[in-house]
Formats: sequence, C-alpha cells, structure tokens
Amino acid sequence: MELIKAIRGRRSIRKYQEKPIEHEVIEEIIDSVRYSPSWKNSQIVRYFVVEDKSILKKLATGDYCGGFEYNAKALSRASAVLVIGYIKNRSGFERDGAFSTDKGNFWEAFDCGIAAQTFCLLAHEKGIGTVIQGYFDEKKLTELLKLPENMGIGAVIPMGYRDE
Repeated sequence: MELIKAIRGRRSIRKYQEKPIEHEVIEEIIDSVRYSPSWKNSQIVRYFVVEDKSILKKLATGDYCGGFEYNAKALSRASAVLVIGYIKNRSGFERDGAFSTDKGNFWEAFDCGIAAQTFCLLAHEKGIGTVIQGYFDEKKLTELLKLPENMGIGAVIPMGYRDE
C-alpha cells in the first residue's frame, strides 16, 4: 500500500470480526515499528501485546479504561490489544536527571505517539483495524499487566480485523 493511501485511508476502528490475528503478524508489525524515531534516539517505547482472553475480558471492564464505556466496548470486541509503554525519566532528560528543554517530560508522550501512529498505519496496511485510546487507569493497568515500576503507559490500542 502506498503511504499516502495508508494515511488517507486509516480510520479509528472500534468494531472487529471475531477472527483472531496471528501473533506472528503482530510481531512483524512491531518489528517495523521499532524503527520509529525517538528523542535523542533514546528508544524508550516498549510494546506489550495482550492476547489472553481472560485479560482481554478484564480490560473491557470500566475498571481499566477510566470508566469510559465507549472504550470498554471497543476493548470487548478486540482480538488483541497493544499497550504502548515507555521507560520513565529518560526521554527529555539529561544524564544528571535535569530536563533538556523547557518541555520537560513531554518527549515521553511524543515518542509514544510516533510509535502508536506507526503501529496503526502498518496494521492498516495488513487489513487490521485499530483505535488509539488515552482513557485508562494507569495504576490498575500497570498492576494487571505486571509492568515494572519504571514503566509508564502511553496508549492502549485495541485491534482486530474490521467489522465495519
């Protein structure tokens, strides 16, 4: 698919077929997303793929999506969910811990945003629909996924083969 077609054709998809996405396809997309640029090449972004049905079911409750029912519905229909995490206090910081610019830790979100959009465009190329979600309870989600203490969450991306 040409890049311009991907950019113009990609939409936020919230309804998915019950058809599972092969894990290898998700890994192939992530392998390419790892080439996304980051602040000072800090490469803080980490990818957590949720395919376990019991965890997906928990994600679809209002407990993990900040009570936002619209997100819960998309999560309940997803074949898999990508959680984009990031290593805290690295992007936008100098080695001594001081901020590099007056934007502070803004660069963490910027790096996650680049990775999220790249993932969604590559998924779109493979016929996989996605929606980037920002409403989530970070503390509960971190506990559920057993993420390390130094990890923040930048986005939650439900995905599946489009049903609309």
